[in-house]
Amino acid sequence: MEILLEELYKNDIVADKFHFRKLSLDEDSYQIVGVSQSGKTKLIKNYLLSLKKSTYLYIDCSDIRIEHDTFNKSLQAFCTKNKIFTLVLDNYSPNIYIVNVPQIIICSQIEHKIDFLKTIYLYPLSYEEFLAYEHKYDSSALNHFFQLGGFANMHNINSDERVLYVQKTLKYALDEMELDILIYCTKMMTQKISPFSIYERLKNLRKISKDKLYKSFEALDAKNYIHQLQKVNHPKAIRKIYLCDISLKSALSIDKHFGRVFENMIYLELLKAQRECYYDDGVDFYIPKGDEIILAAPFADERALFKKIEAIESFIVLHQIKKISVVTMSKEGSINHPFSQIEMVPFDIWALGD
Repeated sequence: MEILLEELYKNDIVADKFHFRKLSLDEDSYQIVGVSQSGKTKLIKNYLLSLKKSTYLYIDCSDIRIEHDTFNKSLQAFCTKNKIFTLVLDNYSPNIYIVNVPQIIICSQIEHKIDFLKTIYLYPLSYEEFLAYEHKYDSSALNHFFQLGGFANMHNINSDERVLYVQKTLKYALDEMELDILIYCTKMMTQKISPFSIYERLKNLRKISKDKLYKSFEALDAKNYIHQLQKVNHPKAIRKIYLCDISLKSALSIDKHFGRVFENMIYLELLKAQRECYYDDGVDFYIPKGDEIILAAPFADERALFKKIEAIESFIVLHQIKKISVVTMSKEGSINHPFSQIEMVPFDIWALGD
């Protein structure tokens, strides 16, 4: 394994043009957790290129040339001999031992319990990050975001190849059961579904074990391919399901439902901004910090909006809601209401403002 380590040490790190991300690395030790194609490797390589080449060692743990037993016996001695300051274990596997160097960076689809590592959750691009790839910031950028979603590499994929690209990415990253569950979640995005309801659906299509399905559902959630939104003050209530990226909708389903895709987009912006939120009947997103409600209404008209507000008036009074943000595609303006300030805000303005 000494020969392999020497080869990896001498390799030049190559990273295409790096675009703005809201997260960055410093000299602390990290584990970076994110779905496939979220940008973990590019974030790491961009950081390594800021260091002196002789001070770091980058290892992709998925390299099939690695024989774990002999590799583990050689790694510490190699790092000590070459005075490695930063060791990167990309596509980390617990089969590779963590050795004693000043800085360790690992990245994986799942979080590992390693106490001395700071954990960074890296999601596909937010709308603000997406704009770094665009040539102009106008309505065409938002339309482009709807077409591509947040996987950065989609900008480099021909339009007729994007669906298969996402499918191949998911087939590589997930096992068969996880992919089947994800496909069903894609059809039910933004709806209230439970693992049991998924089991009841899929058992009619294939022979499955309930325990296996539940474990696969938990794995999908742990890997952040799906996100579950809790009902306010009802932790045991059925949760709403959101996808890690809106590109999964068109890649895994022929169903068209613009309103659900739009709501999923809003949820992901809240997630990436680390804004705690919940749902309730008639309430898309309740933000306790700020006493705010966010409603997804891409093509809002005031009459329908008044009816929607009227239906949740008891919630508004109970939770003393001060602000109602109605996120739209393009419409903006204010609406008078006796209890709350109601603002209609286009998605691109809302996403960049928050």
